[in-house]
Amino acid sequence: MASTIVPVDTPQGQGRFFVDLAEHPRSILVLGHGAGGSVGATDLELLARRLPQQGITVARFEQPWRTAGRRVGAPPPRLDEAWIAALGWLVEQAWAQQRLVAGGRSAGARVACRTARDTNAAAILCLAFPLHLPGRPEKSRLAELLTPTQPRLVMQGSKDSFGTAEELRAAIGEARDIALVELAGADHSYRIGKSSGVEPAALHATLVTEVSRFIATTVGITTS
Repeated sequence: MASTIVPVDTPQGQGRFFVDLAEHPRSILVLGHGAGGSVGATDLELLARRLPQQGITVARFEQPWRTAGRRVGAPPPRLDEAWIAALGWLVEQAWAQQRLVAGGRSAGARVACRTARDTNAAAILCLAFPLHLPGRPEKSRLAELLTPTQPRLVMQGSKDSFGTAEELRAAIGEARDIALVELAGADHSYRIGKSSGVEPAALHATLVTEVSRFIATTVGITTS
């Protein structure tokens, strides 16, 4: 079934939600896309198709710069402003009254972390958190991941050039309320090399299982 596309006005222009409703929703997961990607990224699409079957509505937010057809993303303050406005609109909708989990892939995860206090999310999901630019580990973005007080789940590839799962584990240290799941053989886009010995289907199953478990635990629901 195709997602329902819902336009939403923000101070940065019109963005769009791509909504996949659960038949009997018990929670709602809002996801933002990466700086160079779209809401059609494989992992975002996978969660949008699978989680509604477990009672979790998924709403993928397309930033206004992407909706307008621009190729270059907006600066972080504008991304944050649009995200906060879009989620403010979302939580007023009759079909989105369940407890909210915010998150995203790469740059979308950064936005969700930076705005966690403003969106009042119950938890934060980070898919491929970009700890640093490739080859620039000295320019760490760890502070953004540490900003929320809510529980966080980070799904990180072992071959991610923006920060491997091992790098993140060392950086996080003893920080509380951050769960890290390593995706063996996966790069920043969750692609897996043929020599890794890991099947994409196994990675996809891990992604859905871990995210579903995290949401169920943090918002206090059961998933089927």
